[in-house]
Amino acid sequence: MNKTELIEVVAKKTQVSKKDAERVVTSMIDTIIEEVAEGRDIRIVGFGTFERHDRKERTGCNPQTKEKLTIPASKVPAFKAGKAFKDAVDK
Repeated sequence: MNKTELIEVVAKKTQVSKKDAERVVTSMIDTIIEEVAEGRDIRIVGFGTFERHDRKERTGCNPQTKEKLTIPASKVPAFKAGKAFKDAVDK
């Protein structure tokens, strides 16, 4: 399912226009991105937690040349599914 299909399903389930559903879905996604980028977690009970993890600098290897290189530290988004979500998938 892509974003357009998600918007259609949300519009149908909530009985609102696609335009209104698109605003809600887009706003929710934008808010999650902004909050996690700032280092704040978003916890949605029963669904999961969006958070930012800090990766330390590490040594890697170029697979073509076998040359060692340093991979710089970075911040990456992470999602951890909640129990209700895990249980629904495991059925």
